[in-house]
Amino acid sequence: MRRSTTIGLGLSALCTTLALTGCAGHADSADSSAPAHPGASTPTASGPLSSTQLNQRLLNENDLGTGYIRKPEVPRRSDDVTVIGCPALEKLGGDTAAGSGLDFARKAKASFTYTGSSTSEVSEELYSDSPEKLSTGISTVFNAMLSCPTYQVASGSTIVDMGTAKSAVPDLGDDQWSQLLTFSTGGQRSVVKQTAIRTGNILVVVSGSPGLVDTQLARAVGKASVH
Repeated sequence: MRRSTTIGLGLSALCTTLALTGCAGHADSADSSAPAHPGASTPTASGPLSSTQLNQRLLNENDLGTGYIRKPEVPRRSDDVTVIGCPALEKLGGDTAAGSGLDFARKAKASFTYTGSSTSEVSEELYSDSPEKLSTGISTVFNAMLSCPTYQVASGSTIVDMGTAKSAVPDLGDDQWSQLLTFSTGGQRSVVKQTAIRTGNILVVVSGSPGLVDTQLARAVGKASVH
C-alpha cells in the first residue's frame, strides 16, 4: 500500500539534483525570512536560534568561492509525494505530508549552482532546536532511508527509482550522518551526497554533488558554529 509522505532530507536532495517540477523546498515551522521573535535573539545553550540568526550563518557566494551562483527559491507546488517500497519511510507520514519535512523549531536554506568544469548543485539547510530533538529527528530520517537500499518516490506524475548507501563522514561537530543517494528517472541517473552534522543546537545539512559537499562541508559547519 502507498502512503503519502514528505521524506524530508531525501526529497530535498531529490529537488536539488533533478529539479523536479514543483519540488523547490518544503514548509517550515517558522518562516526563515521572518524577523526574530521578541526575546528570541539570545538563544540558550539548548534553545533554538532565531530564523534571522540562522540566515546569517548560511554560506553565501563569497564563502563558497568563484563559480557559485545562488538559486532563487521557488514556491513549491502541492503535488503529493508518495514512497513506494520502503515501510520505514512510509511511517514518516501523517502531518509531515502537509509539507514539513523535519519538525524543528527554526530553519534556513540556500541552494547554489556551480558552473566550474561542469554544472553541479549544492544546497545547505540549517535547523535549530534542542540538541536532543535534532539528534533524534535526523537519526530517524537517516535510519529510515538507509533501511531501504532501493525504493521508489512518486512526485506528481514522476516516478523516481532511488537507492541509498551509508557514506563515510568526517569527525566534525557533536554527531554526524552521511549517505549517498542514487536517483534514476527518464533515463537519467544522478548521485547525491547528503551529510548532516549536529553542533550544539544547530543541525547543518549539506546536499548535492559529492565533490561539492566534501569541499564545502567543513566551511558550512564552521560558519554555522560561530557564536
